[in-house]
Amino acid sequence: MDLTTLTYLVVGATFALYMGIAVWARAGSTGEFYAAGGGVHPVANGMATGADWMSAASFISMAGLIAFQGYDASIFLMGWTGGYVLLALCLAPYLRKFGKFTVPDFIGDRFYSSTARIVAVACLIIASITYVIGQMKGIGVAFSRFLDVDYATGLYAGMGIVFFYAVLGGMKGVTYTQIAQYCVLIFAYTVPAIFISLNITGNPIPQLGFLGDTADGTPFMVKLDQTLVDLGFAEYTAQKGNTFNILMYTLSLMFGTAGLPHVIIRFFTVPKVADARTSAGWALLFIAILYTTAPAVGSMARLNLTNTVQTGPVGSAEGNLAYAERPDWFKKWENTGLLAFEDKNGDGRIQYYNDKNADFNAKAAEFGWKGNELVKVDPDIMVLANPEIAQLPNWVIALVAAGGLAAALSTAAGLLLAISSAISHDLLKSTFMPDISEKAELNAARISMAGAILVAGYLGLNPPGFAAQVVALAFGLAAASIFPVLMMGIFSTRINNHGAVAGMLVGLVSTLVYIFTYKGWLFIPGTEMLANTPDNWFLGISPEAFGALGALLNFVTANIVTGMTKPVPEHIRHMVEDIRVPKGAGAAQSH
Repeated sequence: MDLTTLTYLVVGATFALYMGIAVWARAGSTGEFYAAGGGVHPVANGMATGADWMSAASFISMAGLIAFQGYDASIFLMGWTGGYVLLALCLAPYLRKFGKFTVPDFIGDRFYSSTARIVAVACLIIASITYVIGQMKGIGVAFSRFLDVDYATGLYAGMGIVFFYAVLGGMKGVTYTQIAQYCVLIFAYTVPAIFISLNITGNPIPQLGFLGDTADGTPFMVKLDQTLVDLGFAEYTAQKGNTFNILMYTLSLMFGTAGLPHVIIRFFTVPKVADARTSAGWALLFIAILYTTAPAVGSMARLNLTNTVQTGPVGSAEGNLAYAERPDWFKKWENTGLLAFEDKNGDGRIQYYNDKNADFNAKAAEFGWKGNELVKVDPDIMVLANPEIAQLPNWVIALVAAGGLAAALSTAAGLLLAISSAISHDLLKSTFMPDISEKAELNAARISMAGAILVAGYLGLNPPGFAAQVVALAFGLAAASIFPVLMMGIFSTRINNHGAVAGMLVGLVSTLVYIFTYKGWLFIPGTEMLANTPDNWFLGISPEAFGALGALLNFVTANIVTGMTKPVPEHIRHMVEDIRVPKGAGAAQSH
């Protein structure tokens, strides 16, 4: 069976499963729409949380960045997994004990302020919309290649699928759909990794394979380092970035992870506090399967890509692949616009090397090369293209397509649910329309989710970067605005409503201004001179890493403003102390 037909069958079968689950688990009340009725088993919730967490950035983009950035991309592994531990230990159980549906619910009640609730909703929506853009990029990439359509058409198809099962089922439908999606995505990620590890190192365990030897007895990482150095690139295992920026970037991802509303609300779906702790442990186990495999996938993908193009000694006529003889996978990815070749010297062969390396450029000139002719290799294609590059069976390639789509769709659904809950429950029900009926609130949630899908799809047509880069910006926004106020709300009886509001605004605005300035989105005369380079960044902190500094500004501002205003009421102090008492909690309440 040809690859296209097989892909349609595999992807179609998984979509039919997701839609069937959505119909079966259709939400009939706000409790089921927001928190799945609070009756999800901890293991099932752990699996759903894993799918919610392992987005297109994790499945598609992270290994792609590891492939091209090497050592420096370890920030994603450390930041995202470390942040999840922070979330599981410091936030999830206490928020579950509080017994509400949403993050703004907690902030509004803890800081006894409708203003705090509204500001929290704004922070949530800005961070979540930014995050969902990255998922839409992943959906468009996967659909465009494996269903042989252009990027925009693939994006529209993904929007339609998400609209159906997320709008219909709410949290109840999304939870059970995400369990199925986790099974699909983890199988799709690990099976090709096992095949490729066997091909390159003879070891069926990818986590051990990339630390072992290749078929000729050379250590795999040594071979990859030498292959890249021969083409003018830095050693794969060498640190290339600023150490302080790497630290700030890691902290930003950690704090952002712990402040992500779409992950936090998953812990409102279990019956009691002990279940929240248990499901967090299961989720970490399920997440670790993919995250410990990603370094092997990324490094082996880079070696496979390089060896495909570099077929012999550097500089020899037979050393570069003839463009007319390029493999089918190369042609198909060219059709998507995510891989591009330009014959700069007219020799009909593909020169792939680091043309930013002055020393190697001099050597390349002797070969008659006039620049790197792989003018575009979108990192987001690497995981999806890797099985094809390695010439794995068609069923494995089709499975990867289904897995990539499952990862993007599962997280997109969780994010959209968080956005719709914030609008319908926190803005309408809890703030502006307290007398709204349950049916009207449920309809408002579905309408707001549909609107969020349209906005995210529109922005996804022109994303500001690779999936993981866009997601990193979202993590920075969550780190600067939501994480600090949650930590202070749980662990400090001192911070008052004025301090919380001021802290969130300072953290959010400072991070947005920094990102927009160095990404060139401010459109203010003179800011175009602030190029997005380490030389211009404040203390060498990149836009994606600024969230950690934004979080610090949030903490400092909240404490200063609190010291200048009225102290926290006594009953709020008692409530905060009660949240930290390690006892069970009742069912989630809507008011």
